[in-house]
Amino acid sequence: MSAGVEEFDIVVLGLGPGGEEVAGRLAEAGLAVAGVEAGLVGGECPYWGCVPSKMMIRAADLLAEARRIPGMAGEAAVTPRWEPVARRIREEATDDWNDKVAADRFTGKGGTLVRGRGRLTGPKEVTVDGERVLRARRGVVVATGSQPSAPPVPGLAGTPFWTNHEAIEAERVPESLIILGGGAIGAELAQVFRRFGTEVTVLEAGERLLSREEPEAGDLLGKVFTAEGITVRTGTAATRVDHHGAAFTVMTENGSHRAERLLVATGRRSDLAAIGVGAAGLDESAHALDVDERMRAADGLWALGDVTGKGAFTHVSMYQARLVIADVLGEPAEPAAYHALPRVTFTDPEVGAVGLTERQATDQGMTVRTAVTDIGASARGWIHRAEGFVKLVAADGRLVGATCAGPSGGEVLGLLTLAVHARIPLAELGTMIYAYPTFHRAVEATLRELG
Repeated sequence: MSAGVEEFDIVVLGLGPGGEEVAGRLAEAGLAVAGVEAGLVGGECPYWGCVPSKMMIRAADLLAEARRIPGMAGEAAVTPRWEPVARRIREEATDDWNDKVAADRFTGKGGTLVRGRGRLTGPKEVTVDGERVLRARRGVVVATGSQPSAPPVPGLAGTPFWTNHEAIEAERVPESLIILGGGAIGAELAQVFRRFGTEVTVLEAGERLLSREEPEAGDLLGKVFTAEGITVRTGTAATRVDHHGAAFTVMTENGSHRAERLLVATGRRSDLAAIGVGAAGLDESAHALDVDERMRAADGLWALGDVTGKGAFTHVSMYQARLVIADVLGEPAEPAAYHALPRVTFTDPEVGAVGLTERQATDQGMTVRTAVTDIGASARGWIHRAEGFVKLVAADGRLVGATCAGPSGGEVLGLLTLAVHARIPLAELGTMIYAYPTFHRAVEATLRELG
């Protein structure tokens, strides 16, 4: 070993949820593991994504529930206050954006934490901050996640626009907010801030909100958002952004919009060139790293999470982490499969989806049958006066996709995910006993519609 080079069995580049799981488990298995992290150990999910955002959503949902009391249970006066939300995020979720607990958890398992920005600089080699060279006897695991991506709108660069990070860290709600992007992040935060009193405008270039999901989901959210006082402009792309003093102005082909804050929620990207994947003989201009069913991207190189392009979800990262661990340790594991990938948008109504949309299934050449039932088809949906639906997408006598929008849509999704994952015949699903009165009964009603 040459001077200045440190050797390990495995080097994990990025300690988000999946990277931390791999690094920690392999260290517990007795391997010499280095975990390289430029940010916070634990990654996006615990500090800006899954956990704090759902705290915000929970608080906003409580306000909405209180406002539903008239006509159902009496009268109620609701006074929103953001301070308890910001305090809970700071103290309970993020430790004021301090990763000591997570870092100690990893090193306590025997891992070596290397702070800094790592880059592949050769086969099984990572260089940190251009100075510290780490060599891996078995290989390197790339788990570097993704970053918010801002569109090339004239005037946007250099302005103090928000990403989800600044929105999560906000100590107060703005008086007004423009959101570029009506995907899951934009939709969730739009509803949160509106329920806390912010005037919110959502600008979405596509035809509807949640453009990657079933059209019924986007149409439903558009209706609900409008009723809540959110201005929704679909088919509307920003052409220029100006920032003067205390306000942003966003120009579009159909007019301009002005607000105190601008949140850019137009997607995320992985920068393969920054990771240096060319050193492993891979295309640095690609959208994602191509991995096989064992999560191998090249000889001695595994990848997991957002960087693989299989879905920017913590549950995908953790699923792939299990496969990496098994492959490194030579343990048996089922090959990677994504036909039943679940996803949830935590709006109100909550939108849970799994597998293929109707359009995706049709584009794949499947002979598709679909059915849609109002969530009110379940007695509980009717009791709750809930808005939502269940949509099933079937081919060859089995579900290939499904969506449940409504109260606890992401929880009802568990049943549908199992059905898609296990390729359970529709006839078998029709013989089940569905508890009454639950939202799940809408699934049974939709199966009957499928025939």
